[in-house]
Amino acid sequence: MSGLWFESVLLPTGWARDVRIVSDGDHIARVTEGTPPEPGDERHGIGLPGLPNLHSHAFQRALAGLTERRGPREDSFWSWRELMYRFVGNLGPEELEAISALAFMEMLEAGFTRVGEFHYLHHDRDGEVFANPAELAVRIAAAAAESGIGLTLLPVFYAHSGFGGAAPTPRQRRFITDPHAFARLVEGCRRAVSSLSDAAVGIAPHSLRAVTPEELAAVLPLSQGGVVHIHIAEQIREVEECLAWSGRRPIEWLLEHAQVDERWCLVHATHADDAELSAVAARGAVVGLCPLTEANLGDGIFPGATFLAQGGRIGVGSDSNILTDAAGELCMLEYSQRLALRARNVLAGGADGSTGRALFDSALAGGSQALEGTAARPARAGLAPGRPLDLITLASGHPALIGRGGDEILDSWIFAGGRELIDCVWRAGIKLVSGGRHRARGAIVARYARALGRLRA
Repeated sequence: MSGLWFESVLLPTGWARDVRIVSDGDHIARVTEGTPPEPGDERHGIGLPGLPNLHSHAFQRALAGLTERRGPREDSFWSWRELMYRFVGNLGPEELEAISALAFMEMLEAGFTRVGEFHYLHHDRDGEVFANPAELAVRIAAAAAESGIGLTLLPVFYAHSGFGGAAPTPRQRRFITDPHAFARLVEGCRRAVSSLSDAAVGIAPHSLRAVTPEELAAVLPLSQGGVVHIHIAEQIREVEECLAWSGRRPIEWLLEHAQVDERWCLVHATHADDAELSAVAARGAVVGLCPLTEANLGDGIFPGATFLAQGGRIGVGSDSNILTDAAGELCMLEYSQRLALRARNVLAGGADGSTGRALFDSALAGGSQALEGTAARPARAGLAPGRPLDLITLASGHPALIGRGGDEILDSWIFAGGRELIDCVWRAGIKLVSGGRHRARGAIVARYARALGRLRA
């Protein structure tokens, strides 16, 4: 058994000093506090559990920085989506795998150790189904294996271009499926990830505008007790169109027509009213927030202070991977609340509370629930015996951390340091990042460069 020793580490019970963590391979076997290091132990200053990234579209990493030129009309999420559709039309399996490997590698370097990949690119460039319907899921699994990140694969059901079963557009041809074909796809996804360490497969109805009520009811049993993710209420136009179609707001409609519970992750939920927030909190579902992407797309600001005050559960994701930074997502989440409410330390959780600690704890618990929880096995989070050894260390000699202790470490990492403070990262007991660099960075970047060269030729 290998040993890691830390001067200071965040455990489920709080900060502890002089901690030795012993693994039996990919899982933690023992955690001992107040003990000196033993011969052969690897020694570090600050240890934290790795964070879950609950929402990613890995292929969009290649678009980062390429959609920041203003169009002839007012730009919005909807104009960005057209640019994304044009880009995705050229992606082949090799390009998808190379881009995904880069995105997953960067997540690890940024402090994320598990990702929920919201996978809706299913078919070939012309919309034809591959000989293996899960061919592109196989490529995502291969990228996860190459990078070493933990994977919760979320195959997406996508059938329509708008509420009420509107016909899909030609640009959506690579996403579109039906319940029967989707069942085969989900089974293919389960085979694709079967060789990965503690990988999981959930399902993801794309959004209420992309599924009919009948299709939603048909695909939900395919989760087999696993997690269910859905985009919802991201845009004001989406809310208005849902009202016109059903007389209900999107979250309101979903709660009335589906058994939303702890297995569900409502991604974005940006435009939720107080009654919807209260109902989601009562159901125990996680709201998946992607603050950097939501800011980039001009989505709006989720009412986080109201939701957390009602006992709501949240996690964070990198979504379009415009900038991959676990601390940056948490910082943007808090700063958006400050801008909206013209106040400071909004999400600290009470008087004298550390904002960084409150954000970190919420993202760890909510993200773990959204990526690992099932009806039979609720998720647990943190560095404890029986849990995967998913761990990050911070560079304790960095100026942002000098003289910091306890929750000051999290406050300084999130608000004053960011991803450059990440030193080492272990995933399932394997050390993948040292000195802030992934062990396969050179090869992954070179392969990505070749793929991008083909796409932009």
